[in-house]
Amino acid sequence: MESLLVSSSTTSSSSLSTSPIFSSSKHSLIPKPLNLSFSLLNSTARLALLTCAAQQMNSPPSTAAATKEVKLWGGRFEESVTDAVEKFTESISFDKALYKQDIMGSKAHASMLAKQGLMSDSDRDTILKGLEEIEGQIEAGQFVWRTDREDVHMNIEAALTDLVGEPAKKLHTARSRNDQVATDFRLWCRDAIDGIISRIKNLQIALVELALHNEGLIVPGYTHLQRAQPVLLQHLLLAYVEQLERDAGRLLDCRARLNFCPLGACALAGTGLPIDRFITSDALGFTGPMRNSIDAVSDRDFVLELLSANSITAVHLSRLGEEWVLWASEEFGFLTPSDKVSTGSSIMPQKKNPDPMELVRGKSARVIGDLVSLLVLCKGLPHAYNRDLQEDKEPVFDSVKAIVGMLEVSAEFAQNVSFNRERIQKALPAGHLDATTLADYLVKKGIPFRTSHDIVGRSVALCVSRNCELQDLSLDELNSLNPVFDKDVYEYLGVENSIKKFKSYGSTGSECVAGQLDYWIDKLSISRDR
Repeated sequence: MESLLVSSSTTSSSSLSTSPIFSSSKHSLIPKPLNLSFSLLNSTARLALLTCAAQQMNSPPSTAAATKEVKLWGGRFEESVTDAVEKFTESISFDKALYKQDIMGSKAHASMLAKQGLMSDSDRDTILKGLEEIEGQIEAGQFVWRTDREDVHMNIEAALTDLVGEPAKKLHTARSRNDQVATDFRLWCRDAIDGIISRIKNLQIALVELALHNEGLIVPGYTHLQRAQPVLLQHLLLAYVEQLERDAGRLLDCRARLNFCPLGACALAGTGLPIDRFITSDALGFTGPMRNSIDAVSDRDFVLELLSANSITAVHLSRLGEEWVLWASEEFGFLTPSDKVSTGSSIMPQKKNPDPMELVRGKSARVIGDLVSLLVLCKGLPHAYNRDLQEDKEPVFDSVKAIVGMLEVSAEFAQNVSFNRERIQKALPAGHLDATTLADYLVKKGIPFRTSHDIVGRSVALCVSRNCELQDLSLDELNSLNPVFDKDVYEYLGVENSIKKFKSYGSTGSECVAGQLDYWIDKLSISRDR
């Protein structure tokens, strides 16, 4: 006698289909004849059998035990995919983030189809109204995303069909998911770039304002992490502003190149139907339709460019983080973050850590990793579309989320730090920061630079042996090295005098830095009173 199996609500339809009690079909789980007599079962077993059958036949489609819905592409298939395949191939768990762009593209496509006579105005209006309702449900958190509908495109299209019926079946005319997802993703990346650029500007403003609050503060400049020359702190902060400007420029370049529309390229070869791709391109704010339909569905250069631009930005932010973490250490003591942007230790009560900038430094690794993932993903793909490209979304979502967070917290940190003038000034005399300025003095006296370099090198060696600074050497001591030295040499020695001697465009001289500040104040529309 066959055993009696009573399923729970969590039993999958595939397991039920192998049950001795239930046979499977595309649309239902049908009780099959039992090779047993009810007379052999007690009343409890009979009730359980009947209850189980009734529950399986009457359960709504949304339950786990429900029959799988026939796929929108399922016409040529006789069997449903297995649960393992469905779970492995779904992308709705992450690509639902594209819902707004998908609905926007569908609206433009429906309007174009109606204008070209491929759909009635009535059907178009019905579709547009249905899409509006679905978008409202999504934003209200009422929309049910279904894994069996695979991705954001089929979830929305199937929901639209459930909502408005036959008109929805015309929406996919002259459109494939290949060009649909490429369009959605370009729209999403375009929006993401706008958001990143806005946050870059916010960080630039925070750094310029920090520079304005620290006018005249001289800090050691480093090469090889060894003291090199004195620089104005404002000059150093503006160096990061310049880097961020290039970051924004790369993103703008990327935006201009990605702003071409794939929609209407269909699977890869285009269509014989009388569509107008220029209409949809204009409606979606693109520069124009992509010229080559094969390229349109297979290109992911725009993704690689975005991730590359994000990676370079992340490296710049990581360098800023590294510098500020070092400067906040006891060994430097140049910078003090406020409590608002610091964390403590679970075991050491005295600790005050600049954790946000440490994490900025750390998260740069994942942004770079996202770029590497996409490069490896794309390197072996033949034309045109391949399902591998489903894997392009998550690294991009991750990269954008990370870089936005890094920019925001860096701006927050810049607004909540102070520089320790006394500590910095005490540290300035060490390292002979004015040595190169002294070499410039000798050049002005007519001595070739290589000879000047040697003379100043011997001057520094003399200071090291006497544990003093260049400005502490007497004129006689300097003349012992070269008779060209005169009393005006002391106008070049010391960090304050050294700063005054810088005159070249872009240098750390006070007038030069003031000009750089004026430029950024105007460009970023910053008020000096802030």
